[in-house]
Amino acid sequence: MAANPAPPSAPPKPTWDPGQPEGPFPWLRPTIRIRLTLLYGGMFLIAGILLLSIIYLLAATALKEGNAIGYKIVGGQNVQVSSPTCPGVGVDQSYEQFNAAIGQCILDQRKHALDDLLSRSLMALLGLSIIAFAFGYAMAGRVLSPLGKITRTARRVVGSDLTRRIELDGPDDELKELADTFDEMLDRLERAFTAQQRFVANASHELRTPLAINRTLLEVHLSDPGAPVELQQLGKTLLATNERSEQLVEGLLLLARSDNQIIERKPVDLAEVASRAIDQARGEAEAKGVEIRGERALAVVQGNGVLLERIALNLVQNAVRYNVPEGGWVEVTTEAQHGQAILLVSNTGPVVPAYEVDNLFEPFRRLRTERTGSDKGVGLGLSIARSVARAHGGRMQAIPREGGGLVMRVTLPL
Repeated sequence: MAANPAPPSAPPKPTWDPGQPEGPFPWLRPTIRIRLTLLYGGMFLIAGILLLSIIYLLAATALKEGNAIGYKIVGGQNVQVSSPTCPGVGVDQSYEQFNAAIGQCILDQRKHALDDLLSRSLMALLGLSIIAFAFGYAMAGRVLSPLGKITRTARRVVGSDLTRRIELDGPDDELKELADTFDEMLDRLERAFTAQQRFVANASHELRTPLAINRTLLEVHLSDPGAPVELQQLGKTLLATNERSEQLVEGLLLLARSDNQIIERKPVDLAEVASRAIDQARGEAEAKGVEIRGERALAVVQGNGVLLERIALNLVQNAVRYNVPEGGWVEVTTEAQHGQAILLVSNTGPVVPAYEVDNLFEPFRRLRTERTGSDKGVGLGLSIARSVARAHGGRMQAIPREGGGLVMRVTLPL
């Protein structure tokens, strides 16, 4: 009797710990919240002290001016009252008239002092507001500068430079924790992409070698003139199947490579790329009676010439293969406008419903079918073309033509 199998062991614990344990006094940690509280609290305190000091000085000045005597007694033996600020005070007045004039003069002086205090306070408040906004803007920029560094690093990473790291220095606050977590994530992504590239290289070798051996053996057997007719027919069928498998493998590997951003870029003229693609597809176009036309203007982009040529070749071959039986044409044009290089491939062909256009870019998908039982390809051409366009920072669109056919538009940055 066979022994019972041993129970599976527990999976290994992850070596990456995204969080750091908090200390015994987490409220003493110099977090962004505490720093902003201290910063803005100190700013309000300083602004309040300055405002109180200014108001005190202005009030003291106003009280000094408001309590000044608005009249003086002049003359020798005959006492006379003179007031430059109180025009109601005269020489020939009764006591009642004199007291009323003096009271009105004091009220006018108090009103003038309060109005002057209000206007000066408003000017002081305006000046302090300008200083506070300028100081707050500067301090906010200083506080948010680590976020700017994180954003710039993320943009460089988007450009496929996974070797970039933030390496933020400073206090152990939320921003430094975010930057450290982002760096750890980049480390894992870099290892994952490196493993993917290694897998693609190994798969390329492991898959191509047996297919190449099969093709060689089949060609050798087909070259034997004494082989029976049945074996000759079987060999041709197997050779066609092997060739299709080679195309499928090449397409899948190219699709995997083109999903990554292009790191090494060189100047490439889209007009030259399109002309090379036309030269490769011209024989098939002549066999099907399809005319290739169009003017190709200079449009130089930064990228990989081999991959860009693959875009043009896939589009031109599809335009030739999916065309009308008679009188068909394919128009290939290139131009540069508004900081972009544009490759247009238009053709006559069957009517394409607008709701099925997006399905054409999916791997192994064709119009009105999801199978690849056709001799026109393996169903990866448009997927590869769109992936390569995205890797170059561009985009690809398919627009149905009136009367049938498509307009394929590839836009790349100059």
